[in-house]
This record gives sequence, C-alpha cells and structure tokens, in this order.
Amino acid sequence: MKVAVLYGGISAEREVSLSSGKGIMDALTSKGHEVSGIDFHPERLQDVIELDVDIVYIALHGRFGEDGKVQALLDLLNIPYVGSGVQGSALALDKAKSKLFFHQEGTRVAKEQILYKHTFSEETFKLELDFPVVVKPNLEGSTIGLTIAEDESTLKVGIKQAFEFDQTIMLEEFISGKEVTVAVQGAKGEEQALPVIEIVPKNKFYDYEAKYAVGGSEHIIPARLSAEQTAYVQKHAVRAHQTLGCEVYSRVDFIVPEDETQLPVILEVNTLPGMTPTSLYPDAAKEIGLSYEDMVEKLIQLSLAKRN
Repeated sequence: MKVAVLYGGISAEREVSLSSGKGIMDALTSKGHEVSGIDFHPERLQDVIELDVDIVYIALHGRFGEDGKVQALLDLLNIPYVGSGVQGSALALDKAKSKLFFHQEGTRVAKEQILYKHTFSEETFKLELDFPVVVKPNLEGSTIGLTIAEDESTLKVGIKQAFEFDQTIMLEEFISGKEVTVAVQGAKGEEQALPVIEIVPKNKFYDYEAKYAVGGSEHIIPARLSAEQTAYVQKHAVRAHQTLGCEVYSRVDFIVPEDETQLPVILEVNTLPGMTPTSLYPDAAKEIGLSYEDMVEKLIQLSLAKRN
C-alpha cells in the first residue's frame, strides 16, 4: 500500500514525534509498503491536501496532531488514517474534560483544581489541595511543563511554567505509588487490554528524561501488582478508551497506591502513544508476540477495517 507518515509537528513533543515517525516508517518499509514521510506543519497543509495514499499513519504527539485537528482535516479529505477520530482524540488530550468521563464511569480520579490564565491572579490564588501537588498543562503530554510542588514557592514557579505551555492548567493531588500503563488494542467493541507495564524511573519522578533517554527507566512486564489491581487497571483502561470514543489503539496510564485497600488512579489516555525505541506501547505488543513491525502492520489493518 501507499502509506504516508505524518511526524514532527510543532508541539512541545516534536522530538519524540520525530523518533516515533522514523521507527514507523522503517517498520512499514520492511513490510513492503510504499512509504512517504511528511514533517507536518499547520502552515504547509498543502502537503496533506495533495496526498495520494491508501492510508495515513499519524505519528504526531500533542497539539496539532493528537488533538483531533489533523484527524478532522483527513476526514474532510476522505483519507483513511490510523487510530482515533476527532472526538476521541480531542477528549483524550483534554485532561480536565476526560476526567469527567472517567469519574462518570466509576474509575477513580485524583482530586484537582483547574486554573485559567485569563482569570488567574497570584495575589488572590488559594490552593484547594494539600501538598505535594502535581502541576501540569491541560493539553500537553510527555510530562511537558509538569512540576511536582512540595511547597508554596515551587508551586508558584510550577504554575508560571505550566502557563507557558497552555492557557488552562491542572493542579492535582500527588498520589504515591507505582506508575503503570496499559496498552489497549482492537476493533470497536472488541478492544482488549495488553499486559500491564510497571515503570520504574531512574530519576525521582517519571519525567521527560526518564521517558525518552535510553536507560532512563525500567519497564517491568508484567507489572508487580496483585491480581485484583491488574484486573482493575486492565478493565478500566478498556473502559476509558471506549467511553472517550477512542479507536484502534491507545495507552492508558495509572498510579497504583502501595496500600492495596486503595483503588488505582487513572492519569490519562494517550491516543497516539510514543513509538520510539524506549516507548511503552511496543514493549506491551512484544509481550504478546508482536514485533514492532507486526504491531505497526496490525494497527494499519485494524484502521482500514473500521472504514468497511
């Protein structure tokens, strides 16, 4: 088939996307497809409009890629693409809105406080949560602009930094525990959770460096969870994927408290999870016998099937 891979983009996750795109293009080429790569930019939409391909693989991350905008453009052009559509993509990237859906479905979420740049005032601001507090932009991934504040001065710096990336930011209660992730894959209504991966960062927290630097974190498969915890995160990963209207594949992140009497807490759904050499989704696929190349091919086939 003729496959175009959109990668790069202009979000804060550009470098990750460049790496994902390269891996995906190499995998598709090895499967015999005719592959073209496009370093996507909103000012060069003609690159997409003029495409003559069977399907597009979106290897973008963050805004102008993972937020439904590119998906909407491809829908207008009637070009098939891999993964979730406009609604699922937009909802999943919006952390505040997606949490409303998770809570409605009975999945445990962290307590939060939403701040808006146009109304925020440092003088009148009152923290409604206990320290430590996680500060993060509402529409970024890869821990871009994230701060874990243990005191007021760090919180102020974290809020200022997060507002550099987004007009809306989220403050969340910090929940101590294991960070785990669940890859979800399958046709609509038939989605299945892949083996749970536990992430052990070499740094104090699972930050950008821990995610993408070689050796930055250790991935333990299957995660060291009880049978009940494993069943919970797998069930609620699929539920989160479905309730947001995601399609084909996603990756759902959780924190699992050390105290087994407490339920795991969902963090977010990633509709275009990283596909770099150190990424989690390929590790989960490998655990069920899918090589990187076979995984990419399967996602292509699932995406084509949903249009029939």
